[in-house]
Order: sequence, then C-alpha cells, then structure tokens
Amino acid sequence: MSRGEQRRRERSTRWAFEHGPPIYVRHQIVHNDHVVRRLERMGAVFVDDEDEVPAGEICVLSAHGVAPSVRENCERRGLRVVDAVCPLVSKVHAEARRYADSGHLVALVGHADHVEVIGTQGERPESTVVVESPDEAAKLDSGGKPIAVISQTTLSLDDVRATVDALETRFGRLRRPAADDICYATQNRQDAVKRLAEEATLILVIGSQTSSNAQRLVEVARIAGAEAELVDGESELPEHVRKHEVVGLTAGASTPEQLVEGTIQRLAALGYGDVEEITVAREDVHFRLPREVAAK
Repeated sequence: MSRGEQRRRERSTRWAFEHGPPIYVRHQIVHNDHVVRRLERMGAVFVDDEDEVPAGEICVLSAHGVAPSVRENCERRGLRVVDAVCPLVSKVHAEARRYADSGHLVALVGHADHVEVIGTQGERPESTVVVESPDEAAKLDSGGKPIAVISQTTLSLDDVRATVDALETRFGRLRRPAADDICYATQNRQDAVKRLAEEATLILVIGSQTSSNAQRLVEVARIAGAEAELVDGESELPEHVRKHEVVGLTAGASTPEQLVEGTIQRLAALGYGDVEEITVAREDVHFRLPREVAAK
C-alpha cells in the first residue's frame, strides 16, 4: 500500500469516527496489527460478519473487498456502509463479472482462505474457481469453457507466473487482464528486496504475521540469498542483527510509515547510522476517497 492509499484510508476512518464510537469494521481493515490496535483504542469494533453489526450502525468494509451478497445484506439491515475497499481490488471484481458474464470459466489465482479471494469469488461463484498452485492448474477441468485468469492483487507477477504458465500449457490461449491489476506496492517491494539482497546479508521485513505480502517478502529475501526475519516495528530488534555488517530494511504493503522510521532509529542506535535508500520505482498513484467520505 502506497502512502497515498494509507492517507486515503486514514481519512475514511477519521470521517467515520466523527460520528462517535463504536464504529464497526468488517474484518481487519488492513492486515497490520499496529493499525488494528490503534483503531480499537479509538473505538473501532472489528467483526467477522456484517450480521454482528447492530442495525443502523456504521459498517466499514475492509480494503480486501466483499462479495455482492455482503453489500446486499448490509442494505437489508440498514447499515451505513463506508466503502474502504482498495480500488485495485474493485477493478479485479469488475473483471471477474465481465469474464464470467461472457461465458468464461474464471481461474482466480490466489490463496483460497484469503479474505480478498473469498470476496472476489463471491462475484460469480458458479463461474469462478480458485487455483492455488501449478499442480491445481494442471488438473483443472474447464467443462469446455474458455479460461480467463485473474489474480489476488497482493501477489506479485513472480508469485503467479508459474500457475498462469501451467494454465496456459493446459488450455492454450488465456484471456487475462493487464499486469497493472497486480498491486504495484507488492510488486515494487519484492523487486526492492531482490536489489537489497545484493548488498545486505540480513533483511528485516516490518509487518504482521497476518500479512501474507509481508511474509512473502521474507521468502523472497531468503530465495535471493539473504537471511531474513519478520519484525513488528515496535519491539526491540533481535540480537543477531549485530552480526551483520549491512542490514536491509523493507516493510509490508500495509505497514505505517511511523514503524519504518522507528526501526531506522533502532538500527541507528545499534551503530547502523549510514542509511542508503534503494528505489526501484516511484509510487505516485492516488486514489479517490470513498464517496461516503468525499461527499462530506
């Protein structure tokens, strides 16, 4: 998530809290424990299902998106919905509908238990199948339908390539959206980690255990030849940091900037005062505020 997208969600949350707590949020608004705890202190109540929200109250939809049935249920129950869904996720939802409605079987590449994938599949469940691996792709039965492929936005091109290649080997030509459906924040961070691994022998990834893209950054760093560890950005750094001459630092897509700055200060206190920023891409994408907020 870029800084612009972080600001967008923060403004959405501030608007909701102007109405006074409690504010109900369906699922974690982002997969970062620091953000979730801060919002809980402000009066946010995180729920697993919109049926847990009292009728007539504000319900914030998380960045990961929801199925149409969820929105319909919110409307039936008279909930005041604040739509904080990431625009990239909304775009993939639209593609799922378009491909399914044109007679395709939609192969959704991603993790079946991830909340984003659950929401996307809910657009056209009868025409969408989740494909988690090349092995699953090789065994997929299309029932004679042409295949269209979409993916979980928080997977990088590297993450989905082998599965998409396996689909193409099995079915030939695929209908697929442009590469910019991949979350640019996820892709850029993985590219930066590979570059970091050329110099750093240890890479610290700031993020939460619940963040799949942060966990993936650790894997990418290790594959690139560096030691890597997930840290929360609030606790003291592990002792073995001192054994490394060059330490790399990156963060998951939903990690607040303040945690990054705090970790830089902790590293400086350990003697890592020389900071070199590695840039592989400039993130200057800006998203509009949710209309519920912008209209105020």
